[in-house]
Amino acid sequence: MAKKRVFISFDYENDAGLRNDLVEQSSRAHSPFSMVDCSVRAPYDELWKRKVRSIVHDVDLVIVICGERTHTADGVAAELSIVQEERKPYFLLRGHPKRHCTKPRNALRTDAIHEWNWPNLHNLIYTGR
Repeated sequence: MAKKRVFISFDYENDAGLRNDLVEQSSRAHSPFSMVDCSVRAPYDELWKRKVRSIVHDVDLVIVICGERTHTADGVAAELSIVQEERKPYFLLRGHPKRHCTKPRNALRTDAIHEWNWPNLHNLIYTGR
C-alpha cells in the first residue's frame, strides 16, 4: 500500500515532544505514513488559516495528538475546524497512556481518543477513523 500523507495537529506549547515521537515513527521503513512538514507557528489570522487549509487540502488524513491540555489549545481547535470544514478524515490519538488526555474543544462527541500503539496507528491510518 502507498504511504498516506499525514498532517499532525498538536498542542505546540505542551506536546511538541509527542509530535516528535510520531515524526520518528513515520520515518521507519515499514511505516504506513509520511509526514507533511506543516508546522504553522504564527498568529491565528486569515493568512494562517489559508496556509493551514492549503496544507490540509493536500494531505490524506490528519492525526490530532491529544495531551492533558489539548482542550485549551486554540491552534488545535482552529486546525480541527478547518479539517472538519474540508471533510478530511482524522482521528484523535492519546498522547500519554497513563494520563488524562483531553479532546480539542470542538471535537465531535463521537470522536474517540485512540490508544497510541503500532497496530492501532497502522489500522487508523488506513481506515481514517
